[in-house]
Amino acid sequence: MLVLIVSDTHGNLRNLKGVIKKVQPDQILHLGDVERQEADIEAIAPCPVRFVRGNCDFYSTSPDFQVIELGKHFVYMCHGHLVRVGYDESQLAATAKAYGCDTALYGHTHVPQNTRYQGITVVNPGSITQPRQDGRRPTFCVCDVDPAGDLHFTVNYIKPDGSFATF
Repeated sequence: MLVLIVSDTHGNLRNLKGVIKKVQPDQILHLGDVERQEADIEAIAPCPVRFVRGNCDFYSTSPDFQVIELGKHFVYMCHGHLVRVGYDESQLAATAKAYGCDTALYGHTHVPQNTRYQGITVVNPGSITQPRQDGRRPTFCVCDVDPAGDLHFTVNYIKPDGSFATF
């Protein structure tokens, strides 16, 4: 199963449309700052989409976080602003652990990350429209859930020609 993980689209769906078409995911996880485009994303997605509310999603009815099961793992997904990810990942990791999760997905910083922190796999897909890391390339993450139920995360960036490369 392929899961597309994105964040911080901020109302711009151009890159997301191309990524969805090329990745052909079985599920999409959007980690917030959709800016009232949930229905538009669901309309272009060929699969289920889960959303969490970001700090710019003022009128969203999406939850602040979700705990989901992917393969044999429990995943805490949030935007990140409510667990202060702009400072470090300690509150994010502690919150994920408190909900029985071994993986935490977040956005908010617009900077991609794929690491382990205090025993938790921590992944930020960056921003597919407003990147802030060195090089300022739009990024997203693909999670391959293998037949054994293990999760394999790959953060990718979009090249100027529209193709992808691993970050």
